[in-house]
Amino acid sequence: MSTQEHIRRIQINGDEAAFNELYELHESRLNKFAYSFLGDREVAQEIVNDAFLKIWTNRANLDTIKNLQVYLYVLIKNACLNHLRNTSTKKIKELQLTETYYFRLSVDPSHLLISKELETRVLNAVNLLPPRCKLIFKMVKEDDLSCNEVAAILGLSNKTVFAQLAIAIKKLDDALGGR
Repeated sequence: MSTQEHIRRIQINGDEAAFNELYELHESRLNKFAYSFLGDREVAQEIVNDAFLKIWTNRANLDTIKNLQVYLYVLIKNACLNHLRNTSTKKIKELQLTETYYFRLSVDPSHLLISKELETRVLNAVNLLPPRCKLIFKMVKEDDLSCNEVAAILGLSNKTVFAQLAIAIKKLDDALGGR
């Protein structure tokens, strides 16, 4: 079932099963995204759950959301930033918060073909990327978000996202012995 079908069933019928399926589809990636800002799994989980609670309580207006995935990422990013602003022990420094952002190769058939040595080299090269570059690369390549969606989520211009992605790819190519 597509996200649009989930939204339709939730909005029109108040379908809890469709809501639970939608939650399961997005929860893991959104938790990792929130954790990258907060470094606290429990608070990240609370923020993600609050975002889905907002979806449920405002289900009558779901048709006003053009792209639910982007909406959720932006909602969670803003909630994380608000949480950090309200905690005196942490300071916000633009996207330096993303230095702890995770990067793991997903286990799928194409990745299983990569040798362990190459996988290690790729992970090391990605970890050497500047924080913003690493975040954008991860969101595009692992979370399967488009450059336009990443730009909307992070509040950047499309040109900035494209430029950062190009920098990341060039640095990875150089690090892995490309041209």
